[in-house]
Amino acid sequence: MTTNANDLVPAPEQRISLPEQAPEWYRAMIRLDGAARPAVDPVIGELVRIHASAINGCAHCLDMHTTDARKGGEQEHRIYALPAWRETPYFTARERAALALTEAITLITKGHVPDEVYDEAAKQFDPQELAQLIAVIISINSWNRIAITSRLSPAPKQN
Repeated sequence: MTTNANDLVPAPEQRISLPEQAPEWYRAMIRLDGAARPAVDPVIGELVRIHASAINGCAHCLDMHTTDARKGGEQEHRIYALPAWRETPYFTARERAALALTEAITLITKGHVPDEVYDEAAKQFDPQELAQLIAVIISINSWNRIAITSRLSPAPKQN
């Protein structure tokens, strides 16, 4: 069954364009995000971005990062299974540690970052990798808040 484009509900109107209204800050955010990426495995980076975006309910970032993950060769079943990653055999120990840390940092008001979550991540990643992973998680959470607050929506897709 295909969806008729005329049946789709339009996205909410964007509230504000932060690149236009706060250009220096927005450029700094882009640089901050870029600085977080170098030492993180690109596969883990996209899994983290997708998972945090799903937790936060950020449609724009989910659309962007699932698309990027697919372009990078990520398998569909792993993307679909992210909300239930603990219940699947699809993720490595490193990926699981990164996903658990993503949840703890994203949901920081629900118990902060428990020692066992941090300690497992520290076993799986060397200190530089762990620092960069934390930076990626903080960065995507910031992007989620930017997109959600400004009501940045994904572009419509053609069937």
